[in-house]
Order: sequence, then C-alpha cells, then structure tokens
Amino acid sequence: MAILTRLRRSLEARFAGWVRRRQGEDALPVGIHRRRLYILPTQAGAGFAVLLFGMLLAGLNYANSLALLVTFLLGGLTLVAMHLAHRNLLGVRIVGARVEPAFAGDESRLEIVFDAGCATRVACALLWRDVGGESRSLPVDASRGEQAAATVSLPAPRRGVYEVGRIRVASTWPFGFFRVWTWLHLPLERVVYPAARGTLSRYAAAGSRRGALERPEAGDDEWQALRAYRDGDAPRRIAWKAWARGAPLLVGEYAAEGSSQHEFSYDALAPLPHEARLEQLCRWIVDAAERGEPWALRLPGVAIGMDSGARHRHRCLAALARLPA
Repeated sequence: MAILTRLRRSLEARFAGWVRRRQGEDALPVGIHRRRLYILPTQAGAGFAVLLFGMLLAGLNYANSLALLVTFLLGGLTLVAMHLAHRNLLGVRIVGARVEPAFAGDESRLEIVFDAGCATRVACALLWRDVGGESRSLPVDASRGEQAAATVSLPAPRRGVYEVGRIRVASTWPFGFFRVWTWLHLPLERVVYPAARGTLSRYAAAGSRRGALERPEAGDDEWQALRAYRDGDAPRRIAWKAWARGAPLLVGEYAAEGSSQHEFSYDALAPLPHEARLEQLCRWIVDAAERGEPWALRLPGVAIGMDSGARHRHRCLAALARLPA
C-alpha cells in the first residue's frame, strides 16, 4: 500500500507540473476556455457505461428491438449529459480572489468570486488541498449573469507566509456521470500573524514615549473629527446615529491628553525566546491599534516608521509573520 501511495503522489505531482506548464500562471480575471477544461467519467458514469454495454449485449443476443431502443436512447442521453457537463464551466470567469490574514491558531478565509457570464447555470465545487493533504470543498451555484462567492476556511496553525497552492474548480452537473474540472494557479499568499500573546506592559518597549498624563487607557477623551470607515476600525468608534440617518459609515477620531507614541523594539525583549518576542510585539501592536495610538516597529533588518491605522497594523503584523523562525 505504501508503494501505491508513493506512486500515486508521484503521478499527481507530475500531472500538476504538466498542467502548470501548460496553463501558466493566472492573473485575474481568469476565463475558463476549452483548453483549460478536463473531463473524465465518474464512478457512477463508469458503472452506467458497464450497464449500457450489458444491455447492448443482451439486446443483440436475444434480438430484442425494445432493449436496443432503450440502450441507444440512454446512450444518447449520456452523450447529451457529457456536453452539458462540459458547457457548465465553459465561459465562466473568476473575477475576484483574496485571502484574509489570520492570527496563529485561528482560521483564515479564502474567497473566490465566480461570474457565470453567458452560461445558463454554473454548478461546481471549489476544492483546495492544504499542506497536510486534507481536501476542503465548497459548492458554488450561479445562474446566467450572476456572480457567486465561495469561501473556504483554511487552518492557520503557525505564523508565516504560505503560498496558496493550485485550486481545483470541478463540476459533476447535471447527472453526475462526468466530472469536468480546471485548475487555478493564482498568485495568492496566506499571511499568518503571530498569536497576540504577552503579559509585559506596552510601555516596557525601549523608546516608548508616554504622554503628559501617562494614562494607558486614554484615547476617547476629546473628539476631533469624523472620517470615512476603513477596514479594521473598532465598531465602538462608528458613528451609528449618523449611519441610521442615511449617512455612509463614519468613524470618530479622538485624542487623549495622555496619548502615547510607542517604538516597539525586538531587541528590547532580548531575555525572551524568539517566538515569545514576536507574540509580545503582536500583542502591543494590536493594543495600540485598538486605542488609535501611533507606533513604530524595529525588527532585525526591518524598520517601520511611526504611524497608525489599519494599513499600518497589517504592515507591521505582516513583517512579524515574515521573520524567519
């Protein structure tokens, strides 16, 4: 059994390499054309073919015209099903793809957006195989001119940046006799932040500069202005009353008398192990972002200047994720 397993994996790797060389790297939007589609009978289809062959032999042996009529009728139906299965994915476009970052120990989400285009109906499944070999599948169903999104949850056990491997889009519609599939080779990366853990005070980082009042929980004392909502803003800062009156999502900006500027340094946590330092820095960054305080980050070979906001948060956390173990 072990030999057969190794042989199967070797053949799969060879086939995957051939498909990637044949199709090349994909760039959005991706249109599914004939040269990208592969089709083979399913187990049900192979069993149905054996049944039809048996019916054909029986009809010929007994010269039964009715049996031959039913056999050829079902055979024609099978050919029509094969063409319908092939056309189910033909012309479909993948118009969007993104992977949400996640913290170590949580789950990230892979989202693929399909556009049915001129296809009468798209019924397929998105299949992705993770590093451990486990397959994850999600059905997709869209009618002509509609878009449908498929979201697969991906495990994120360890921090780092991982390439999303090839993704299979497969369909057995309408009768399950044939499986049609194609492969997507999208330039997607999964960014897994370190776990936000740590018990040290955020003022323990070298270079942290506290405000005049030294109040860690400050940040909501004095209202400054409203700005447009950005991904990552805390829900408690949204101006819900303005939104209820029909205004777009706005976020209040506040300033505290004792607000702080921080310079979080990897070297300042020298007594801690490598991963513990990254987890502590992650904890400080998340806390500072929630309070709207600016911070800078100093890592080995990386220096990120003073700033704040969701983009700065992602940039700093991604830098932690990219550090070698």
